[in-house]
Amino acid sequence: MALGSVLNCAADGTNSSPPSGSETVLAAGDIAQCRRSEYAETGAEATARLIERFPGTVLALGDLAYPNGGQREFRDCYDPTWGRFKERTRPTPGNHDHNSPNAAPYYAYWGDQAGVAGQGFYSFELGAWHVVALNSSLVEGPLKSKQEQWLAADLEQHPSRCALAFMHHPRFSSGGHGSDTRLDALFRILYAHGVDVILGGHDHDYERFARLDPDGRRDEQRGIRQFVVGTGGAGLTPFLWIRAYSQTRINGVHGVLRMTLSSSSYRWEFLSAAGSKVLDAGESNCH
Repeated sequence: MALGSVLNCAADGTNSSPPSGSETVLAAGDIAQCRRSEYAETGAEATARLIERFPGTVLALGDLAYPNGGQREFRDCYDPTWGRFKERTRPTPGNHDHNSPNAAPYYAYWGDQAGVAGQGFYSFELGAWHVVALNSSLVEGPLKSKQEQWLAADLEQHPSRCALAFMHHPRFSSGGHGSDTRLDALFRILYAHGVDVILGGHDHDYERFARLDPDGRRDEQRGIRQFVVGTGGAGLTPFLWIRAYSQTRINGVHGVLRMTLSSSSYRWEFLSAAGSKVLDAGESNCH
């Protein structure tokens, strides 16, 4: 299997059953906006209908309930859509979730599924993969250092051939918010411990990068492949500054990233909510 090779997939996202022993992940961020008319389906409703078609673990990549991550927004907008998959979801908070003081409604909604209240970082095993959830809003103060120390210790304690991290803000992005240098320390820890994939949102588009080192240089041997999947339902936004080694960019489309995690490799498909079409696909070995 070649690194980063392109797959030939059926147009409706049903190219094949997952290999035996593999795990499926369904991921997107920037999800539920409390806006709808009597006749218009919201983006979150459309992506929720897509997720209903597939089994697997759902990764909710932050900014789950707009505009302020409030109790009413989780109850009335997130819960009727992506809340249908709450039992199989692993969340991470975004900046809009933090618009409510201490992201209290977010932690109240998720309970133990979100890690320690006020911190929001945790890890778990998914088949052969070690998966780390990070709170990319912790960019200053003692919790920033605490998360970084925890991450290094967690990865030391859970060595794995294949590992994935997810958080809301992307380290590298061609979208309107751009690359977030505040995440440099986290990226360097993930890189040093051989993590294969990072998933994020924040920019309301889909973007896939080549394997990169912490300085944004291509590194096919040890680099991390990053996906931006801010297409869960919120209003979509354009690309503004094209980053080096950005391999695929799709905007104007709500959708979900479906990944198949095997013991030493992974496959990905970006599926559009409209028609479940495969708009990007490929596969790669772990380090």
